[in-house]
Parts: sequence; C-alpha cells; structure tokens
Amino acid sequence: MEKLAVIVPCYNEEAVITESYRRTKAALSKVEYVTEIIYINDGSRDKTREMLNKIAAQDPSVKVIHFSRNFGHQPAVTAGVNNCDADCAIIIDADMQDPPELIPELVKTMVDQQANVVYCVRKSREGESSFKRFTARMFYRTINRMAEVSFPLDTGDFRLIDRAVMNEFNKLKERGKYIRGLISWLGFKQVPFYYHREARIAGETKYPFSKMLKFASNAIFYFSKKPLKLAITLGFLAFLVGIILGVWSTLGKMFGFSNATSGWTSILITIIFFGGVQLLTVGVLGQYIGILFDEVKERPEYIIESKKNFD
Repeated sequence: MEKLAVIVPCYNEEAVITESYRRTKAALSKVEYVTEIIYINDGSRDKTREMLNKIAAQDPSVKVIHFSRNFGHQPAVTAGVNNCDADCAIIIDADMQDPPELIPELVKTMVDQQANVVYCVRKSREGESSFKRFTARMFYRTINRMAEVSFPLDTGDFRLIDRAVMNEFNKLKERGKYIRGLISWLGFKQVPFYYHREARIAGETKYPFSKMLKFASNAIFYFSKKPLKLAITLGFLAFLVGIILGVWSTLGKMFGFSNATSGWTSILITIIFFGGVQLLTVGVLGQYIGILFDEVKERPEYIIESKKNFD
C-alpha cells in the first residue's frame, strides 16, 4: 500500500498543535494510504517542542524534527521534504488556515487527474486585513510578470506533491528557497484545487510585514533578472538625460538662450536624479551579490538537533 505523509512546519504553535494533530489524524483516517505526520519544530521558544515530543511518544506514526534554532518557514518545509520517504506528501501549516479536512479531496484530485502536483488556490482569505490581502494579490501578479516561468496566482505552500517531484526537489541546492515557485519551475503535471482559506484558530501570524517583504524580495531576486534590466534601463535614461542637458547647456551658451550660472535649480534636480539612479542601481546589484555571497558559503540550509520516531 502506498504511503502518504503530511509535512507540518511549526514555530511557536503551542496554541494550535493539539487541535492540528487531532484534525489531521481525523482527515488521514479517511484515505486508503499508510499515513504519517512529519512535524518540523523550527526552533520554537514556547511549549511546542514538549507538546510534539508528547504526541510522538503516544503515536508512532508522528515523526518530529527539531531544529537547533529558528531557520525559517521555507527551510522547515525543505527539511520535511528531505526527510520524507512517502510516495506523496501534503505540505500544510499548523495554524489550520488551510483546513486539514481537505486532505482526502486533494488525494482524490491527484488520483483522478493523475497529477504530480495538486496546488491549492485561495478563493477567499478569512481573518486577514485588507492590506495583507491587497499586498498578497499584488505580489503574486508582480512576480508572475517578472519571473521567467509562470506561477499559479493566489497559491501558498499548501499542496500535494508526489515522489517524482520530491526527488527532483531534493536535488536543488539553493538556500534562499521560494518553494511554491520552485515546485512550479520543476514542471510535471500540476493541477489546481480551489478552496476557501480560513482564519487562524488561535495564536498570531508568524509572517509580519518585515518577513513578508523579505520573502517577496527572495522570490523576485531568485526567479527574475528583470531588476537588473531595470537598473540598466534607468542608467541609460540617466545617461541620455545627461547628454541632452549637456548639449542644451552648450548651445545655450553659444547662442545666448541659456544662462548657465543662474541655473542652480536644474543643476540640483540633475544631481538628485543621477544620485537616485546610481543608488538604485547599486542597491539592485547589492541584492544579487548578497545572494551569491550566501550561496558560495555553502552553509547548510538548516541544522537538525534531534529527531523522533525516525528509524
């Protein structure tokens, strides 16, 4: 019989772990697979570690990975996939905004359509501010325009992936992973599953605006060279403006229609414009150089402190 794993990254989720486990187990009882749950404790500072250890001690089908510190959501998901030996796996967060009750439907969709990936598309997002919904909507459309491959709109990491996809994913060595983008990049047969995203049942979001911004910048700089092209374009425009101003000043001096000594306003504007273009270009280059710097160090994406119920 085939095996299905549920990969659940956790960071300070003591308020939801028990309910997450209960609802996930109930959902898994409705599928005809050998099942297991892989929890990845991403350096939680609350009682998440103790609670996961207790669950694992009572249920051998629950596996737990403890990180040595907080490495982030994407490394936690990566660790789950790297340590999964199942035929297919579902990636889902512990906060249950993505309902575990959908697991049987995801499996059925995979079987019926013979898909390698079933990605979940959010038809609505409850419990989130208008600002977050707007920025999320704009982000997905922006990255889709800028990236070299097409990404499904309004999707998160909530999805089902089969063994073929996991095998290829495990070959990827980059550290600043944008997992939903990488899975799209891998190809294979990918089909959508539409659902309504619920509000968190407890606790607080682990993605404040600062983390969302970093996450978005990683996605853009890892999947698109267009910021570099934009910097080149701005540099060319600045050069063109400089040439035009230079010609205009020279001709004005020769034919008397311009007084260069009294043009301090235009000089000031020109300096500010060129300075802004230079800083923007250097900043964009700095982002790409920073990515290269992180990659060439070849540090591990995460460090595992201990595991539970892994043979």
